[in-house]
Amino acid sequence: MFIDTHCHLDDERYETDLDEVVERAQKLGVKGCIIPAASPDTLARARKIATQYPHIYFACGLHPCEISHSNANTNHTTLQECFSLLDEPKCVAIGECGLDYYHFLDSFPKQEQKHNQTEVFITHIEQAITRDLPLIVHIRESSNDAYEILSQYPKARGVLHCYNADEILLKLSDRFYYGIGGVATFKNARRLVEVLPKIPLERIVLETDAPYLTPHPHRGQRNSPEYIPLIAQRVAEILSTTQEQLATISTNNAHTLFAISTS
Repeated sequence: MFIDTHCHLDDERYETDLDEVVERAQKLGVKGCIIPAASPDTLARARKIATQYPHIYFACGLHPCEISHSNANTNHTTLQECFSLLDEPKCVAIGECGLDYYHFLDSFPKQEQKHNQTEVFITHIEQAITRDLPLIVHIRESSNDAYEILSQYPKARGVLHCYNADEILLKLSDRFYYGIGGVATFKNARRLVEVLPKIPLERIVLETDAPYLTPHPHRGQRNSPEYIPLIAQRVAEILSTTQEQLATISTNNAHTLFAISTS
């Protein structure tokens, strides 16, 4: 049994065949999915999907690329709308949130964008601590800053989505899990292949980030939770274990992290 801990089934690319996508994944052993509703435009759809399927859950948050850099009040209002769903029974985490220094906008100074991302990220962290919910953290080209921020909040816990192989983030392994996805199957994933064995097995969870980051041999196509077994097979090879053992451990990790029930 597998759990896809990060799958954007609320994306418009699944609108016409969501039932088929979910059914194919289930037949291949994917018995649970978590939708990180990272955009205010898709949050309602994520909630609806999680309500419709017993084994699908969702999270609430504001992706760093969705942050307004022209109006702080907009961010505050959006966050309040997101957080209003935290009491929903199928809401199991806060996020996707974090820092992204790759997708900077040309229309605003970089330091201003970093400042705004940091403020919004800290709001997520504080809310997660207050609610005792895990964070789903996005970190791109910002590992040092993300580490420094998370180090200031020792009660924060969660998963580092699409773990980027930066070893400084391994210092958070006492309270964070590491999301491993299709990148592990890429031919140019040398850094991740080298660092993966340094992650404690009890801290690894599997994810697709569908519809993005499709694993080999399906690169260039829409990603899907049905590809979790391909990711698991490659990760098992890197860790010199079996796919069955990795499935068991990663699924138990996901259950522990998100306190979800699957069958």
